[in-house]
Amino acid sequence: MDALLKLENIVMRFGGLTAVNDFSLTVRAKELIGLIGPNGAGKTTVFDVITGFLIPTAGRVILDDVDVTPLPAQKITARGIARTFQNIRLFPDMTVIENVMVSFHPRLKAQFWQAALGLPSYRREELSIREESMALLQELSLAHLALERASALPYGQQRRLEIVRALATRPKLLLLDEPAAGMNPQETMELADLVRELRDRYSLSILLVEHDMKFVMNLCERIKVLDHGVSLAEGSPSEIQRHPDVIKAYLGDAKHA
Repeated sequence: MDALLKLENIVMRFGGLTAVNDFSLTVRAKELIGLIGPNGAGKTTVFDVITGFLIPTAGRVILDDVDVTPLPAQKITARGIARTFQNIRLFPDMTVIENVMVSFHPRLKAQFWQAALGLPSYRREELSIREESMALLQELSLAHLALERASALPYGQQRRLEIVRALATRPKLLLLDEPAAGMNPQETMELADLVRELRDRYSLSILLVEHDMKFVMNLCERIKVLDHGVSLAEGSPSEIQRHPDVIKAYLGDAKHA
């Protein structure tokens, strides 16, 4: 199967600190992959490189056989990569539907002056975006909260809203940075079901970073392990759980793994 995303020998240095060193990863169509490792292992740095927030010191990011390494974040988003963040980044004083509509604005064809004058072409496009946003909210069971302020949503629903905003960019690859952080066991179980459903419904490839090992092991088909910026292991959940280096570096001693 052809690769959707390839990371080739990525190195990311900050001054004298090497956060990621010689990291490679392939993500194929409709794969659901976990990226795990201790705090400070370099997982979010990998996400920042993939999405154009950081340009790596060395190595390449290949998306659909095109080198996108030097592209800024907005152009990489336009090419089909979307992400959520470890710390929720909603517009708290905007409504739920307004938060989603913001993600559509880079695709607006109307010019600023058309919006300022309230021309019919702009109003039609704005209405279309509102309808698409409502449809996404409906699919993720948030439509009844469309007019609520984002800050008024419970934590789990704020996480879900972040995913809706990412989907609004129409990605091929969705990156989820600690999506289960702060969730209770029931919310975490519902999130796992949602991630599987989104992968199948939208034919997405999904790469996620997560510290909840039960969540990762039950959800992901393949897992990559980072330790101090270096690839430690890669394999199925059962292979990772049995890997002695992973047990030592991340999961604890063998009797707790």
